[in-house]
Amino acid sequence: MTTTAAVDRLEEFYGPNAGYAQELIERQATATAPPVTELPRAELSASAEVSAAAAAAALAQSIRLFGHLAARIDPLGSEPPGDPHLDFGAYGLREDSLAHLPASVVGGAVARANFPNALEAIRRLEQLYCGSTGYEIAHVEDPDERAWLVDAIEQERFRPPHDPVDERELLDRLTEVSAFERFLHRAYPGQTRFSVEGLGMLIPMLDELITDVAAQGTRSVLLGMAHRGRLNVLAHVLGKPYARIVAEFEGREAGPRRASSESTDEGWAGDVKYHAGARRAYQSSDLRDGTDRRTVNVVMAPNPSHLEFVNPVVEGMARATTDDRHRRGPALQDEKASLAVLIHGDASFPGQGVVAETLNLARLRGYSTGGTLHLIANNQLGFTTEPRDGRSTLYASDLAKGFEMPIVHVNADDPIACLAAIRLAVAYRARFSEDFLIDLIGYRRWGHNEGDDPSFTQPRTYATIEKKQTVREGFASDLVKRGVVREGDPEAFLKAGLDEFQRIRESVRSAPPSVADSHSNAPLTPALSQREREVTPTWERLKALNNALVAFPPDFNLHPKLDRALQRRRVAFDRPDAPIDWGHAETLAFASLVTEGVPIRLTGQDTVRGTFSQRHLAFYDAKTGAPFTPLSSLPEQRASFDVYNSPLSESATLGFEYGYSIQAPETLVLWEAQYGDFIDGAQVIVDEFIVSGQAKWGLISGLVVLLPHAWEGQGPDHSSGRLERFLELAAEDNIRVANCTTAAQYYFLLRRQARSLGTDARPLVVMTPKSLLRHPLAASRASDLVEGRFAPVVDDPNASKHPHRVKRVVLCSGHIWAEVEADKRRGQAEDVALVRIEQLYPFPTEDVAEVLDRYSQARDVVWLQEEPRNMGAWTFVERHWGDTRALRYIGRPERASPAEGWSEAHAAEQQRIITETLEGVRTHAG
Repeated sequence: MTTTAAVDRLEEFYGPNAGYAQELIERQATATAPPVTELPRAELSASAEVSAAAAAAALAQSIRLFGHLAARIDPLGSEPPGDPHLDFGAYGLREDSLAHLPASVVGGAVARANFPNALEAIRRLEQLYCGSTGYEIAHVEDPDERAWLVDAIEQERFRPPHDPVDERELLDRLTEVSAFERFLHRAYPGQTRFSVEGLGMLIPMLDELITDVAAQGTRSVLLGMAHRGRLNVLAHVLGKPYARIVAEFEGREAGPRRASSESTDEGWAGDVKYHAGARRAYQSSDLRDGTDRRTVNVVMAPNPSHLEFVNPVVEGMARATTDDRHRRGPALQDEKASLAVLIHGDASFPGQGVVAETLNLARLRGYSTGGTLHLIANNQLGFTTEPRDGRSTLYASDLAKGFEMPIVHVNADDPIACLAAIRLAVAYRARFSEDFLIDLIGYRRWGHNEGDDPSFTQPRTYATIEKKQTVREGFASDLVKRGVVREGDPEAFLKAGLDEFQRIRESVRSAPPSVADSHSNAPLTPALSQREREVTPTWERLKALNNALVAFPPDFNLHPKLDRALQRRRVAFDRPDAPIDWGHAETLAFASLVTEGVPIRLTGQDTVRGTFSQRHLAFYDAKTGAPFTPLSSLPEQRASFDVYNSPLSESATLGFEYGYSIQAPETLVLWEAQYGDFIDGAQVIVDEFIVSGQAKWGLISGLVVLLPHAWEGQGPDHSSGRLERFLELAAEDNIRVANCTTAAQYYFLLRRQARSLGTDARPLVVMTPKSLLRHPLAASRASDLVEGRFAPVVDDPNASKHPHRVKRVVLCSGHIWAEVEADKRRGQAEDVALVRIEQLYPFPTEDVAEVLDRYSQARDVVWLQEEPRNMGAWTFVERHWGDTRALRYIGRPERASPAEGWSEAHAAEQQRIITETLEGVRTHAG
């Protein structure tokens, strides 16, 4: 290698020997010397030694950088790709030349390990970086983190003898894992269980993780994983009794089961067994640092078959566990209190977009959890799809490089290496509060779902697997050879495990089937009374809160435009007719709740200010930019208030807030879309968690979803919160759906939702306004906030005074009411009653009937909406219609796209709808 080439190569270096090698090369490059023909032999030898030392340093660094490409990480024995930079010849080196160099040239911990020469040190580096573990850390930008990782790897800090392993105990654990799978495979052939075989070290690695984090003082571990190996993890890590699992395979547990406060899991029987969630108070034992036993609460979140979408849910649960919300100001986070562990699939990690969305949350102040441990359960196959067809990268883990995660690829058939990898990950996370990823490379012993024959599509692979020892068999064989266990003991242990399972099976078969809870269409908990009067703060209390909300530090420079806007808020309680707009009412609702001890967390795209500049929960000094949040500085505040702008994501951020809400049930958690239309980017979270999580898994959420929704000429993608989809999904009292028209109604709705958190929590979906945010018709008065309550139905205040005059009753919801009410023809249409349905689900049947009875002489009853006929609430209302009078439709015709793309077309269609609503009454009234 030339000196120039060596210098160029060193520019890529980051490791511990770079400085030393650079010094050698610079000495050579800057030295003045006579021509080579005149150079004395001694000086020639010295020059060659410097060049060889620089080349050796470059080789050592290449091993650190590219050793993973030569690592034997595939238990099926495929040849690693290798890299030319790992060959001695690439640097003009031979073994004999390295043998004459000191070990110090390689740098790092290896250089300090008393190796006699550079050759032995290089061989040691090859063992470390090219063995059954491959390390990728060059993309980690922080030099302290890189140095710590290199030092830990080269000192073998987390491997025996530095960090011992009880090999007999490990064999026992692998035997339990293997016996479980072998019994199920033999006893229930063809039944789906998604075996962990080929990745059996997953369970001991989780054992190790829980023990280690307990030693660090972590109180909670939140697990998210897909179906592969889930039953084994449930049994051995979460402690789900074998008898219950066997009973499920036997069909002896029938019907849906709901979680209870005494249950050990989250309500697993409302879904297939491999979607089950569970929780366990895990008593750690035999901690290696000698500390006392500690309890760690381990929770596995329920999981749908939509792979990876549980990831943000688990992250939200973890954040909720770390936040102290019972204090003034923002919640105080203790990152060490909780750990999120996400177990991914090798096909889904690069394939599902929600993975990248969730990884992006890691360092954001509103979402960070102090570092997540990621583990790819890599069976090198996605159902029948080979990696070459499933990803465009070498490794399944390559996406993580963009987020600067250290990555360890480890052979799943090397138990000691697997434990060292998880120990390294836990220690790194504890030190740096950053994410870490382990790519556990194994295989899938059977077909995707045990009913498959994988040899149809991967004949060569499965010919290899069929002949291959399991990890337990390989480890047991090694222990027998080394005299750790006696010949025959491993198989005897396995037989004992299989015999125990057979006894359990016989016991389950002889016992009467378990009887699940009765199931009906009734609400799962008593419904919150729609007529229950809201206990609201007094006038004096609200006025004091309002004054506090518009008070700023004396040196704060408020933006002049905002100062003028706030002036309207300052006088809201001074004049009886002073209007309170939507944003003002929302802020008062929040203020009243946090002073009553209800924590609040509000997130979303541009939520701090509000998409329509209506909110301003934080103000920024016009000169310094320093923020001030009045809701975090209220006198007598008894709970935290958090508001964060979210990244430009829907699935991950909504899933995060759902997870937060189920883990912090006392907290009013709100998520807002920039426009309601963008909720379709989170449809999986809506379908699989928000609307069905309670029915499937017993999960209780009081999450509030705010979706700006109105036809105002902004086109197909800025009009619809897809109200129809939520109403289609509404059943069994699973959610609440509202479309309010006044600031007071919204105020009471938020307070009612907060009050329901401890007794009758359900997700609440609100179609929020856009132009109505400051519309005079939507404004309320201070007296409305003190004297009123949430009304599911709001009658026409003028028509109700003379009901006998009414010929047409128009039922509607949301923005279209204000459009009709503001029309100049409205004053002459005294025979039209405009009735607002503010809560669409649960449908307020009694309230609607009461209003209709008031207008018994009206023969024309209309449902009015601005949405197309196949969207909005029409089909839902029609299905729930119970009056003897026919219900007629006014609105847009059926459309493929929600709204017109041209403002002129929108205005014309809107006018047609309003005209049809207000005119032709006698014709239809007959």
